[in-house]
Amino acid sequence: MPEEPSLTVEISSDPTRLDIDFIHEFLRTSYWAPEIPREIVERSVRHSLCFGAYRLDTGHQVGFARVVTDRATFGYVADVFVTPEHRGCGVSKRMMAAILAHPELQGLRRLMLATKDAHGLYAQFGFKPLASPADFLTIHHTDMYRGNGPAGG
Repeated sequence: MPEEPSLTVEISSDPTRLDIDFIHEFLRTSYWAPEIPREIVERSVRHSLCFGAYRLDTGHQVGFARVVTDRATFGYVADVFVTPEHRGCGVSKRMMAAILAHPELQGLRRLMLATKDAHGLYAQFGFKPLASPADFLTIHHTDMYRGNGPAGG
């Protein structure tokens, strides 16, 4: 595997450091949450264990991830992203390592996530496809924020 360029970042779970405007701007244009309202982003951040990646030289946030969890048995990793200009520098790997090492996420029976394009990243941290996909069910409103969800249609 080729060596990644170095970018000095700090990963923090301090919620006061999160740049909600930055997070919202990225998520509203993402494939998984198109047009998500800022209020929904604020609420999701408030009710999750969140991680920000910050450049040490500028202090600017360049990445984000959150874990929806009861902090005892289950966690769902969501909204993981790194800005395009900071990809390929190990930022997402640092965020995933910080998530897995976080004291409040130790001893979970199940940690899950969903991705369309980053299977290789998550496999490095032990994530695998569902062993029994038929055991899992979902309600998934893909156009929720475009007015096509259950309350908007």
